[in-house]
Amino acid sequence: MVPLRGVHVRQATPPLPDNSVVTDLDFDAFDALTFDCYGTLIDWEAGITVGLRRILDRHAVDATDDQLLEAFAAAESRLEARPYLPYRTILAAAARAVGQGLGIEVDDDEASEFGGSVGDWPAFEDSARSLKILRRRFKLGVLTNCDDDLFAASNRRLGVDFDWVVTAQQVGSYKPNPHNFETLRERLHGSGIAAARILHVAQSLYHDHVPAKRLGFHTVWIDRRHDRPGSGATLPAVVQPDATYPSMAAFAEAAARG
Repeated sequence: MVPLRGVHVRQATPPLPDNSVVTDLDFDAFDALTFDCYGTLIDWEAGITVGLRRILDRHAVDATDDQLLEAFAAAESRLEARPYLPYRTILAAAARAVGQGLGIEVDDDEASEFGGSVGDWPAFEDSARSLKILRRRFKLGVLTNCDDDLFAASNRRLGVDFDWVVTAQQVGSYKPNPHNFETLRERLHGSGIAAARILHVAQSLYHDHVPAKRLGFHTVWIDRRHDRPGSGATLPAVVQPDATYPSMAAFAEAAARG
């Protein structure tokens, strides 16, 4: 295993909300559920590690999953904070940055392959079924850090027609930029959904919960990493969601019942 060079690897993660505690929500108070896609519905950590390992194997270099995901998180967040570039370009540049940290040069073909790999990333096994259950009670939307065509490829794995799809490509910026959430709020308001009637559901505390809570959204944390240390492919953040569930299946069961 080769240590990552020039990439800060966290020695400790700030404390996160206790995932064993689920705050009671009155689901009758909401008309619409909006979702983050990658990390929440699509298993992007699996897709990222497979794509990066495909590159590393060609160079006979190895690293742990956590090293790869944390290096990716650092690179992606840095790139997305700059003036807008398509997500394919963000991913390609992130692959180059991870490779540089491992002492290898990722070539154009390898970077481009990783940049277009989103459509190959698998859905979590509970995503499609959970969305179909939730669709019976709520209108559904997506707020995603992705290009329109890449999300369309992922959406085929989810099997649900969302009422609203707001991508980074449409907004011209990436979460956690508050403008993405403001655009989401305006889009739903145009359909007659008041901001107070929106419940945002996401895995990433950094990308979603911090900006959403600052703008007054109610949020649910799908803590996909509840049985693993660290924050994986997202930077760590400290924020208190309104409720926490370990999976989409657990959330859908509660929302359908409540």
